[in-house]
Amino acid sequence: MWNVLDRKMMTKKTPILYVVVPCFNEQEALPVSHGNLSRLLGEMKEQNLIAEESKLLYVDDGSRDDTWEIIEKLSHDNDMVAGVKLSCNSGHQNALMAGLAAAVELSDIIVSIDADLQDDINVIPSMVKRYMDGCDIVFGVRRERKSDTWFKRNTARVFYSLMKKLGVSTIENHADFRLMSHRAVMALLDYKERNLFIRGIVTKLGYKTDCVYYNRSARVAGESKYPLKKLVNFAIDGITSFSVKPVRLVMQVGLSFLLIALIILIYVLCAYFMGRAVSGWPSLILSVWLVGAFILIGLGIIGEYVGKIYTEVKNRPRFNVDTTVGLDKD
Repeated sequence: MWNVLDRKMMTKKTPILYVVVPCFNEQEALPVSHGNLSRLLGEMKEQNLIAEESKLLYVDDGSRDDTWEIIEKLSHDNDMVAGVKLSCNSGHQNALMAGLAAAVELSDIIVSIDADLQDDINVIPSMVKRYMDGCDIVFGVRRERKSDTWFKRNTARVFYSLMKKLGVSTIENHADFRLMSHRAVMALLDYKERNLFIRGIVTKLGYKTDCVYYNRSARVAGESKYPLKKLVNFAIDGITSFSVKPVRLVMQVGLSFLLIALIILIYVLCAYFMGRAVSGWPSLILSVWLVGAFILIGLGIIGEYVGKIYTEVKNRPRFNVDTTVGLDKD
């Protein structure tokens, strides 16, 4: 697959690669995913694309099934495997950060990928080559979303369009499948917010980036761990963590309502002096309900930001590690 390394790659030492894989109740998918990932890493080592010290690092995000037992067994049977077990379910983004924090001092580059392997692992060698060419961050980007349902495909399109209009820098059709260099990961770990939207933070790091494109496939096994409720919450976190435009929108709506109220006032005064005024409750009640609804919407948006501040100022740890296995620092 990779017969000849180009001259530029030979000027840089063979990097130590850690593949960080967050896992939550993945006992069905993990054996299949591990077989594919370990085979790929073996081929890359044979081609001298990555160093022999390279590993797979599985992060158990408080799973309630046998995920951690499988990780422990894989680690005991194979020196290429390491694991981190979180004390409770902390969420996908926090589990990913835990894996990055555990791997960063032991590696030169880190690739993050979900355990379902819907992302194409065969582009990882291309990611490494882009790193060797001088890129600190390489994004894995889907070419299309034909495998998604109509609802998911169109809500994703709306989400990315909304994020762009709100001034949030994101890579469309990119999730958390990416390669990052040691210094890029260290910079990412300096971001201490608790309401994590990693794909939004990574684009702000400022290092040289590139993209590799692939077609997404179905899960290797098991069911999706991101139902609609989690996707909505994730989208809200992304918007409110990076943009204050919704708050400004409340002010703009308020000014618009003030203008409308002035127009109505002029109309009422004209009707009164012309003797055509008709008193009635319907218009009054409608106005009260309409204004009240917008006040509540505005308070809800402001409350979302106040909630973010409340979470941040407590400065609680994002995750707690229960135990680890297979890490060199053990």
